[in-house]
Amino acid sequence: MQVPAGNLLQKINYPSDLKLLNETELEQVCKELRQYIIDVVSVNGGHFAASLGVVELTVALQYVLNTPYDQLVWDVGHQAYGHKILTGRRDEFHTNRIHGGISGFPKRSESIYDTFGVGHSSTSISAALGMAVASHYKGETDRQHVAVIGDGSMTAGMAFEALNHAGIENSNLLVILNDNNMAIDPNVGALKEYLTDITTSKPYNRFRDDIAHVLAKLSSIGPDAFKVAQKLEKSIKGTLLKRSNFFEALKFRYFGPIDGHDVNHLIKVLKDLRDIPGPKLLHCITVKGKGYALAEKDQTKWHAPGLFDKITGEIKKTKYDKPQPPKYQDVFGHSIIELAEQNPKIMGITPAMPSGCSLNLMMKAMPNRAFDVGIAEQHAVTFSAGLATQGLVPFCNIYSSFMQRAYDQVIHDVAIQKLNVVFCLDRAGFAGADGATHHGAYDMAYMRCIPNMVVSAPMNEEELRNLMFTAQQENMGPFVIRYPRGNGVMVDWQRPFKAIPVGKGRKVCDGDDVAILSIGAIGNEVVKATAELNAEGYNPAHYDLRFIKPLDEALLHDVFKNFNKVITVEDGCIEGGMGSAVLEFMADNGYTNIQVKRLGIPDKFIEHGDQPELWADCGFDANGIARQVRNMAEKRNVNTIAS
Repeated sequence: MQVPAGNLLQKINYPSDLKLLNETELEQVCKELRQYIIDVVSVNGGHFAASLGVVELTVALQYVLNTPYDQLVWDVGHQAYGHKILTGRRDEFHTNRIHGGISGFPKRSESIYDTFGVGHSSTSISAALGMAVASHYKGETDRQHVAVIGDGSMTAGMAFEALNHAGIENSNLLVILNDNNMAIDPNVGALKEYLTDITTSKPYNRFRDDIAHVLAKLSSIGPDAFKVAQKLEKSIKGTLLKRSNFFEALKFRYFGPIDGHDVNHLIKVLKDLRDIPGPKLLHCITVKGKGYALAEKDQTKWHAPGLFDKITGEIKKTKYDKPQPPKYQDVFGHSIIELAEQNPKIMGITPAMPSGCSLNLMMKAMPNRAFDVGIAEQHAVTFSAGLATQGLVPFCNIYSSFMQRAYDQVIHDVAIQKLNVVFCLDRAGFAGADGATHHGAYDMAYMRCIPNMVVSAPMNEEELRNLMFTAQQENMGPFVIRYPRGNGVMVDWQRPFKAIPVGKGRKVCDGDDVAILSIGAIGNEVVKATAELNAEGYNPAHYDLRFIKPLDEALLHDVFKNFNKVITVEDGCIEGGMGSAVLEFMADNGYTNIQVKRLGIPDKFIEHGDQPELWADCGFDANGIARQVRNMAEKRNVNTIAS
């Protein structure tokens, strides 16, 4: 749905148009930009509060910088909606995150103004530093390089690694710390406390107002005067804060904190910092959800609220006449509490996604047994390993896509030591509108090749509960449970726990001519397909493997002795996934002359869209599965699906 822009905003197609305005007009631009984001997101959905919090910073940066020649890198990209609107995509913004529309994150192939693709956090400083070093090498000394990173993203190890390196490079790098004390959920950790100390130091805040302007002027006088001023500034800062400044210790010039919602002051400071050489950090204090009262009040809820009434604030949800199946994440959240009540060894860990994975339920019910460790997937895994060495059973819940960031720790710290860490990989398969950076396409392939690892995927909510129950049994070792984003298929899901034999699949329905092997929740699309096919006179058999490692070899022997046409279905990458595992089994056991068709995520990056749209695009929704069966099977006269 196209939404009209304000009087000034509708004249701005690119930053060059913004620069034609007087600074006195920029406050009105900010108001119109903020309102435009509210108007469009309320009717089309998307991330919300983060972009509202950086409206003034976005306008100031595009006003001062010479983008795209100057390189601007946004961290994660949740906050980049204003950036997109001001850089040639205002009229396309209503397609944001919609199948076939523009991406919800900065994307190099989408715009020259998107200097770096960002979907995972904490990459901006490293990327901007690489750009700055490259510019220095090429002699582009007038080129600016700016990384905008939130205080939540700053908790990740990669951000610290980049700061450590940047401090010794004489590069033209400005890091803007967007400090709103929030990631998706409230921030945690010592860094949060440190930043709070800085922002609440009244003597320091009185001193810092003019320091950037003074240093900028002295840099034009000469290097000696600039160095003397730097030393004086550093000693005063240390005295006022009664501690060494962390960023100064890493050889960054630290400026701030300043009001991130004062666009005119931001412009003044950014102009001054542009003239100061070397690595610099500007600390901006912002409010996530700024300008929309409800988002300011409940920033987690309004991170990505979906469709809502912008006047009343009512979040629009589909209403049903009868009970609906729960989200898989909520099944996890409630089930881990039930298990923890039975087993005092169970602990819960998440890297900054307590509401997203529903571990927040356990954090509220058992605060001493559930931990949000911040945006730090590597630490989450090794912290879990440490717990496991002491006889505890940690359930480490990390989105499938984010687990890629901790792969070395999975191998080195968990698998080699055979520790009973239960990895619950939420958002496995297609993650929907977040697109390629968030799809959980690779977990089955990258986990099944690790020794000592059990890799499983439930077809429904009851199986998720039972796999969680199984994983915390004695001597289980490393155990992966992958499950998708969104709702399950069972209304009556909260049934008594049962242990599932590790490596044991099941037959969903009998059939002849063609056997369909599936793993995980995508098996429910197979169920739909078989019902449709039965009505047409086809009778495929359906098997749910449940485990990709170890495979149910007895089940596979039975399949290949009775069928010479097999279809594998998975919501993971075809390269190295479940279908590949089945082909390896066939080769190892001498099964030849069998026709196998593998359905899954092809060897390319899939863009954003609703899950059913993407399943259809890749050919493994119910229609695609049925189409493959028709191509391979013989039609029967009378067929029924076995219960």
